[in-house]
Amino acid sequence: MKEIVVLSGKGGTGKTSLTAAFAVLAVRSAIIDCDVDAADLHLVLAPRIIERRTFWSGRAAVVRTEKCRGCGTCLDRCRFDAVRTNDGRQDGKLFRIDPIFCEGCGVCVRFCPEEAIDFPERVSGEWMISETRCGPMVHARLAAAAENSGKLVSTVRREARRIAEERNLPLVLADGPPGIGCPVIASLTGASLVMIVAEPTVSGVHDLKRILALARHFEVPAAVCVNKWDLNPEKTRQIEREAEQEGARSIGRIRYDSSFTRAQLAERSVVEIDAPCAAEVRRVWERACS
Repeated sequence: MKEIVVLSGKGGTGKTSLTAAFAVLAVRSAIIDCDVDAADLHLVLAPRIIERRTFWSGRAAVVRTEKCRGCGTCLDRCRFDAVRTNDGRQDGKLFRIDPIFCEGCGVCVRFCPEEAIDFPERVSGEWMISETRCGPMVHARLAAAAENSGKLVSTVRREARRIAEERNLPLVLADGPPGIGCPVIASLTGASLVMIVAEPTVSGVHDLKRILALARHFEVPAAVCVNKWDLNPEKTRQIEREAEQEGARSIGRIRYDSSFTRAQLAERSVVEIDAPCAAEVRRVWERACS
């Protein structure tokens, strides 16, 4: 079973739009949206949710008001401004913990002289198994102010692999998050190929170098395509040179095409409508799979 992860050094390069098109072209694959902080692949693939699961991760402090005597130790120790009074002021006797501000460090729990603070595991989001016109899809939604998106990414990848094995699907296709942080690392480790979508700008060159270095560190083969290449042909050539120097394959260019927006409004990918760039997208996919 092969796993291809589509990444970019920053948001807005067209990564999700291309992943949706690749999902259509792949025919038989399990699909993952690994961008759990700001998932949007569902806007194109219109998944029908068949299963929801709660994602538990991290802990948050909770004051048991019946035991709290208002000594203020928690207020003095907290470095994240999470301790509040029940009436909204910080000078009262009974305290509560704001779950949005709480970082789950546990300092207040450790130093409360009355042992009046519990430290339960928190609900940090949810993940779903859905069906789409392109096959099964596993995606997730991280809760507001929640952490551990890397752990949630690992969860959806594991479930997608399980589904692919059960249904004998030859491919897992993942839409990765932007950047090079923890959720990106969780998306690419152990993958068969990282397909990097770059844009021909000064920041695009810089971001390409970062993501290529990350792929090289985790020993994952990389391929690069340039989206909206005709906006700056010189930068496109520079990106392709950088890719070659770093040992990555250049697998094609895709022109700027407003059909991407037209396709999104219709909940379709560009290869499902009459788009000028559709042939280029198909060539990129064929080269990535070769």
